[in-house]
Amino acid sequence: MKKVLFTLALAACSTFAVNAQAPATAAPQATPAAPTHPPLTDKKAPRFQFMSGETHDFGTLKEGPSAEYTFEFKNTGKQPLIITNASASCGCTVPEWPKEPILPGKMGKLKVTFNTAGKAGQPFTKTVYINSNAASDKDRYEIYIKGNVAANTAAAAPAKN
Repeated sequence: MKKVLFTLALAACSTFAVNAQAPATAAPQATPAAPTHPPLTDKKAPRFQFMSGETHDFGTLKEGPSAEYTFEFKNTGKQPLIITNASASCGCTVPEWPKEPILPGKMGKLKVTFNTAGKAGQPFTKTVYINSNAASDKDRYEIYIKGNVAANTAAAAPAKN
């Protein structure tokens, strides 16, 4: 009986030791996606040309209401410009972009809304990231909004009876 128990224990330990030494199979590594935009050297590729620059300065805003600015741009390339996504550096900034292709030589608009609530006394600079097929030396195109948020004195003043 002792021999049987000893044999079973030895078999169990051997099985454990063999499994412990088996190489772990690595999870397949994701291949980084190739950029979807052509290089700047591609003369036919779509291109952004922002009519009033790539940065908008709101100056000083009152806390509370949302501030909006519409960036107007032109496709100066020779192929349709397609924006696949636009996102911002924080949740207080929301971009809206055209979903249809912008043909060569045509204009497009990208509206950016900034929520000033809870930001009194703070300067801000926010980045809007644009994923598109435009020629670029980066993975995505960037535009900016900036300014300062002042306390809304009308909301802060006590009500008069």
